[in-house]
Amino acid sequence: MRFRDRREAGRALAERLTAQQSAGDLPDPVVLALPRGGVPVGDEIARALNAPLDVVVARKIGAPFQPELGVGAVAGDEPPLYDPAILGHLGLREEELAPVAERERAEVRRREELYRGGRPPVRLAGRSAVLVDDGLATGATARAALHTVRRARPARIVLAVPVAAPEAADYFTGQVDDFVCLYRPRGFGAVGFWYDNFSQLTDDEVLDVLRVPH
Repeated sequence: MRFRDRREAGRALAERLTAQQSAGDLPDPVVLALPRGGVPVGDEIARALNAPLDVVVARKIGAPFQPELGVGAVAGDEPPLYDPAILGHLGLREEELAPVAERERAEVRRREELYRGGRPPVRLAGRSAVLVDDGLATGATARAALHTVRRARPARIVLAVPVAAPEAADYFTGQVDDFVCLYRPRGFGAVGFWYDNFSQLTDDEVLDVLRVPH
């Protein structure tokens, strides 16, 4: 299974989620997209559910010698979350990564201010929070985002992604009320492999989506 682009993936996920909504399993939903890639996916879902769309900004903490290799993530005001197994394998200590974590936290704050434009986050207490991304490889940013979402005390948390590495899928299945994933391929590789068009989004493109009422 491959997706033409993130919007096609969002529409496919929306079919699953609207079925849950019709069955009464997704009351009073709020869609929370992980920027940037999760925003077009979340936009399609929010439209289908007739739900508000907001963002949860999380940033990967990369290894010093290989920034693309995520060893942890940070979101909101929560302490950084690290993967102990990866740290041990690489011989890294959390203290060594503090400067990287602080740079990423500064970027989290910049994006939150930019994307919300001074607006407060959408209220989650007592509602169904649907956290959305364009895919899960290690799942580090999704784990950090979930910690932030839980603090807002939603009644139900659903994590919805088009594609996930089997290991990440196994982990999240036990961490949320419902994990909705369309495809869990062996030999996962990277999220972008499962899309024909996986171009990187800009801040302006994210803002264009968030400005449209849902």
